[in-house]
Amino acid sequence: MIEQMLDTPLTRLTGVRHPVVQTGMGWVAGPRLVSAVADAGGLGILASATMTLDQLASAVEEVRSRTDAPFGVNLRADASDAGDRVDLLIKNGVKVASFALAPRQELIAKLKDAGVVVIPSVGARRHAEKVAAWGADAVLVQGGEGGGHTGAVATTLLLPQVVDAVDIPVIAAGGFFDGRGLAAALAYGAAGVAMGTRFLLTSDSSVPDAVKQLYLGTAETVVTRQVDGMPHRVLRTPLVDGLERAGRLSGLARAVRNAARFRKISGMSWPEMIRDGLAMKHGKELTWSQVLMAANTPMLLKAAMVDGRPDLGVMASGQVVTLIEDLPSCEELIDAVVTRAAETLRGLGAHLAPA
Repeated sequence: MIEQMLDTPLTRLTGVRHPVVQTGMGWVAGPRLVSAVADAGGLGILASATMTLDQLASAVEEVRSRTDAPFGVNLRADASDAGDRVDLLIKNGVKVASFALAPRQELIAKLKDAGVVVIPSVGARRHAEKVAAWGADAVLVQGGEGGGHTGAVATTLLLPQVVDAVDIPVIAAGGFFDGRGLAAALAYGAAGVAMGTRFLLTSDSSVPDAVKQLYLGTAETVVTRQVDGMPHRVLRTPLVDGLERAGRLSGLARAVRNAARFRKISGMSWPEMIRDGLAMKHGKELTWSQVLMAANTPMLLKAAMVDGRPDLGVMASGQVVTLIEDLPSCEELIDAVVTRAAETLRGLGAHLAPA
């Protein structure tokens, strides 16, 4: 395990040794992966969207039992019990609260008053400006290369826009997998990088080994709206091709079935799911058809990432998957990323002419 080599606003803000973040991937970023990242000096983010409140409490306790290092929890800002989850984080002394959508201003204030660092994820400059004005401590900006829900603007275009627009630390995501990427992000003015696919493909990830091998052998990702009605970058598989060919009615019927299945797993009542759907519809300006299709996401991801059935589910992935060839431990990965970034930055200094 290497000592701290890069001191940035992100490391100072969160107390981690290295400016490397593991994103909160549903069904993937559990206590095992998060604690391994934290012990290696990065910022591990626990994914809570697919957990009940009690499951989240147990997961936080498990991470605490595995590591003394800082870690974070990713929350759905539009969840009906978001306030209860914020209270849980505060009660348990979680260092960072990350959000996939902009949290309400009062939630940001409550977390900050309790000493919790608030880091929303954004996909546009205007969203970064909004959460910065509301008091967010930092912002994670993901370009179109990233996996899961993504936009159309490349990281190399979006990142400098956001860095120039806000005065808080910016974490770059979308297309990062090694130390050269970290050095490039720092050169753009970012305070660190966040990686999802690269951490999914580690020996500490709980994703079934057979599924990891499919990732390593993949040749292509695709952005589809047939998973949940929104742009979603996943591995191209026969199932995804079938979803693309399916008609609208069959897609909605599948979404209804998956909504019922997710309700049983999550323990949510139908009224709670409807309230969450209303919040999602308002927050993202979706049609009711898109809200209904969103029920597909948790179950299709679970089929592959937990049950090991990629023939029945989808596999979210960033474009960098085609460049990944191994399954290191989180410690090996972070050490290699930080070491190469420092070497790259030192090497660039050699090109400077004498003053």
